[in-house]
Amino acid sequence: MLGIGLGNLLTAGTAVWAARWLMGAGTLGETLPGPPPLLTWHSAGLPVTALLLLPVAAVLLTRMRRQRRALAAQVDAAYATAARHSPGRTGQIAGALARARLLEGAPLLLGSLATSAFLLAAAALVGASAGGRTPALAAAHAPAATAFAASALQSLGSWLACGFLLVLVALGERAYKHPATRRTVGVLWDIGTFWPRAAHPFAPPCYAERAVPDLDWRIRTWLAAGPERRLVLSGHSQGTVLAAAAVWQLDPDSRARVALLTYGCPLHRLYGRFFPGYMGEDQLRELRRDTPGWRNLFRVTDPIGGPVRVAVPAGERPVDAPPLIDPLAYDRDQAHPLPMRIQGHFNYRDDPRFRQERDALLRDALPPAAPPPSAPAPSAPPHTAPPLTAPPLSAPPRADLPSAGPRPDALLPRP
Repeated sequence: MLGIGLGNLLTAGTAVWAARWLMGAGTLGETLPGPPPLLTWHSAGLPVTALLLLPVAAVLLTRMRRQRRALAAQVDAAYATAARHSPGRTGQIAGALARARLLEGAPLLLGSLATSAFLLAAAALVGASAGGRTPALAAAHAPAATAFAASALQSLGSWLACGFLLVLVALGERAYKHPATRRTVGVLWDIGTFWPRAAHPFAPPCYAERAVPDLDWRIRTWLAAGPERRLVLSGHSQGTVLAAAAVWQLDPDSRARVALLTYGCPLHRLYGRFFPGYMGEDQLRELRRDTPGWRNLFRVTDPIGGPVRVAVPAGERPVDAPPLIDPLAYDRDQAHPLPMRIQGHFNYRDDPRFRQERDALLRDALPPAAPPPSAPAPSAPPHTAPPLTAPPLSAPPRADLPSAGPRPDALLPRP
């Protein structure tokens, strides 16, 4: 649906703007035939759609500002900043916490966008079918205010569409030059291209159709080298979705030898909310039950990942670890001589607790399997003296090769 709406927006706006530019002075539809009336009506509805979305955006921004002010006191209390309070630093951390909660308003924003797009398409279809003329010509004999509004909306819509196209070009240029923007765009691109084209045929090619089977093959190949082998599958962000999909493809015996370590995980917060039939609470609960261990790391400053909220039996270790501290220090101290950056969704492996959680998962969920017993060496026949052999004249130094024993600490990190 988003692909269709974006295609309509760019097609209608570009066609109407190009027609007006080629026409110069005059009336579109009389001086020059122009594009089909449906595109013109669709372009004229873009300013109305933008006005309808402005209150939704205002509500979300107002909510974020209020949360930032409310969280400032909690930040000072959490870091005990009485002796070194800095309003700028406190506001920076509180702002990161408030922005991380913007995803909770995604259903409202997407619902409003989908409703507005549907109403725009329906109104454009009705207007174009009624008289087969552009909005400006259809309102030519209406009161002056109505005629002016129709003509203004028709002109403004084409300019908005072209402006949106320029914004996309500028975003692509910024993503090329700035790693932070490139990573953000990459996250959105990964989410949009995960599902196969059978689910949304207008989307770019699906990478999961190759990534998941390749990862599944790699896991099976590594485990097949020996029954004593164990594996921790480590995934970050969209890699957690690929890791879960790959584990679901394994047979029960292989799945029982693979533990999961996820961080920055959108399985519950994003996929479970918008795709509950595939990655809902029941599916995540089954994934936890079929694997020997699963540990999920998250930060409250992460705008994408979060807890998976999988219920476990009483007495078992929960899937969600306590949230990682971000930033690690409020200000400079002896352990952190430089100001600590707010990491948010990235650089989970740099946190000291990452290695601790990984080692605990290896130790508790995947204990090393006992090697198979070796056959006893054959004994010499009775009453037979061992043969005497002369030592070599010069024995070259022997370098012992590493054995191919169990490797329970092998990791398969995913981006």
